[in-house]
Amino acid sequence: MSNSNIGVIAMTDTGTIHKRTRGLFGNGFDLGRLLLEGRAFFALIAIIITFSMLSPFYFSTGNFLIMASHVAIFGLLAVGMMLVILTGGIDLSVGSTLGLAGVVAGFLMQGVTLEAFGVALYPPVWVVVILTCAVGALVGLVNGVLIAVFKVPAFVATLGLLYVARGVALLMTDGLTYNNLGGKPELGNTGFDWLGFNRVFDVPIGVLVLAAVALGASLLLNRTAFGRWVYSTGGNARAAELSGVPVKRVTVLVYVLSGICAAIAGLVLSSQLTSAGPTAGTTYELTAIAAVVIGGAALTGGRGNIRGTLLGAFVIGFLSDGLVIIGVSSYWQTVFTGAVIVLAVLLNSIQYSHRRPASAAKPKTSATQGSKA
Repeated sequence: MSNSNIGVIAMTDTGTIHKRTRGLFGNGFDLGRLLLEGRAFFALIAIIITFSMLSPFYFSTGNFLIMASHVAIFGLLAVGMMLVILTGGIDLSVGSTLGLAGVVAGFLMQGVTLEAFGVALYPPVWVVVILTCAVGALVGLVNGVLIAVFKVPAFVATLGLLYVARGVALLMTDGLTYNNLGGKPELGNTGFDWLGFNRVFDVPIGVLVLAAVALGASLLLNRTAFGRWVYSTGGNARAAELSGVPVKRVTVLVYVLSGICAAIAGLVLSSQLTSAGPTAGTTYELTAIAAVVIGGAALTGGRGNIRGTLLGAFVIGFLSDGLVIIGVSSYWQTVFTGAVIVLAVLLNSIQYSHRRPASAAKPKTSATQGSKA
């Protein structure tokens, strides 16, 4: 046996041992990767522990349920936002859609006067909910058509709808707020405050609504062809289209779903406040984007899940409420929230920048072995 053959055998054995060792210790348990991919969960645990030590009122079931009802608003927006981001898009209009949805609900609860017939109609709450969700779907439909059909950049299209929706809300109310949305028994339109104040097994209805929407979105993404189309559109829209994926239809539908989620969030918020103002939801679109990013989704599309998005929403909500409980200034709250968002984006960049396709590495390995041979 020649020295060269002995060297090849030694290199092969060494490589095999290295691979087995790496498989046993590296791939089996990689602490850095675990912390990076589970950062939203670990951040939430750290927030709970920290504020529980700083305040005796933070760690209690009652406080957690109250904070969860606040998180429900951001969570509903974030679920819709994540569907859009998975396709590689962005929806800056969700905050304004939330405000418009609340105003539409308030307008309907106040009664619709038909001057030509001299009557005032007071629709029941279930009609108000359906019509409000239809308004959210309409805003999403306009966004989707502008982006998918007319090829308007998502940032520009949704920024335009942000102003349009907010302007319509201001026009409907003349800048004022609809108050006393509880309705009257004699008019048959009571029950709107059920979303905001009622509980089932001591769990706020808003939290249950968030859980139902999140479960539906998770099943949609993981158990249907539409979910696979969403991920493939975000991964490579051109390749997906060549593979038979209806990319335009998928794009329109995710924006419609985002609009509906924003409308539901508007209903929950106005119900909790028993009032609806045209400025409600201002900057909420940024909070929704932050929740998606903190949850580990890639802004370039194709990567993300509902579980991470919900964790991201809880991180933001529990952090904000914790700062309020310990008496931190609202200005510092903004600073802390912004720092968390920047850190989340940085970690996302680190997580996804080091991933290379296996197919890209194989030719290099084959060429190296060929040169050695």
